[in-house]
Amino acid sequence: MAKDKLRIVGINFDHMHMGDLLRQASEDERVEIVGMWHHERDRPEMVADRLGLSHDIIYEDMDECMCDAKPDIAIICASTATHAEYTERVAKYDVHVMVEKPFAETLEQADRMIAAMEGTRGKKFAVNWPLAWYPPHRTTKRLIDEGKIGDVIEVHYYDGNRGPLAHDMDKINVSPEEQLKRKRTSWFYKKEEGGGSLQDYLGYGVTLGTWFNGGKKPIEVTTAMYVPEGLDVDEHSVTVVRYEEGLSKFETRWGAFNDPWVMQPQPKCGFVVVGTEGTIASYDYEGVVRLQTEEDRVGSEVKVDELMSPNTGPIDYFVHCVLQDLEVEGPLSVEVCRIGQQIVDSAVLSAELKQTVKLVDREVAAI
Repeated sequence: MAKDKLRIVGINFDHMHMGDLLRQASEDERVEIVGMWHHERDRPEMVADRLGLSHDIIYEDMDECMCDAKPDIAIICASTATHAEYTERVAKYDVHVMVEKPFAETLEQADRMIAAMEGTRGKKFAVNWPLAWYPPHRTTKRLIDEGKIGDVIEVHYYDGNRGPLAHDMDKINVSPEEQLKRKRTSWFYKKEEGGGSLQDYLGYGVTLGTWFNGGKKPIEVTTAMYVPEGLDVDEHSVTVVRYEEGLSKFETRWGAFNDPWVMQPQPKCGFVVVGTEGTIASYDYEGVVRLQTEEDRVGSEVKVDELMSPNTGPIDYFVHCVLQDLEVEGPLSVEVCRIGQQIVDSAVLSAELKQTVKLVDREVAAI
């Protein structure tokens, strides 16, 4: 291995996105995958086989992996409720850390993660939201920054898929029989492990929504969940967020009619952003966004931007930040993600109390 390559390990494969992130790493000439660990070997073995990696880099013990592999970067794809635990354990090895979405189960846990990383010697920390790399949403942010729709006053979001167990790494379909089997044991369907469509998808909407609106914090949050009989977690949630200038709406759905990467369901998955001088419809995976302005109220289609390095994806971007010693910005940054986590915490509280709540906050003296 060339000495100038960054060494990457994958820690905990609870979330199937680990395979997608390691695939990106395997295709990046600036890095080398040097270790993988999960509490059960079958997940890293499956990923290693699909990526053509040796099973020799799969470790039986997490700390042994961190010590022997000597990584520069650790990717964490643990269950939502254990993000803080694994970030704290990995941060002790003074490495750069990327955590796959969502940020955390609670704001308290998110702040523990921030504090753990601030205890390192200037190491980078990012929370990856895959929607942040969709060309339509990147194009939407560019148009907002160019002032095409004025000040953002509303964000409307609907997103989800057929369910978290309907597909695996590389979006490979899982049989209905296997889905049912996994549903009985999967952390996605356990409340104490951070399961549920709200925890899975609301962070996407409110974090990118915060990115779109320039980092504004809301005043109040109102949320309703639908928990099907016999399940421990919701499969559908609707959150209304009140800002000083108006309302925004964020809806999460497991059980959408289609997976949006195959064919858009109805409602379409994605965003509609309303500004003081126009609107943008930005739907997942589509090749255009639709822009309305004061000059063109009928609206027109804008071809999405071609993503160029270092913004082609999370690994490309994070490796660039590490090599160039740049701050992590945008929806992967601690600043934007923490506001998103505040909204998620508020939504959970609102659903539990069945009433509107003020934006949740807490003392963060340790940060």
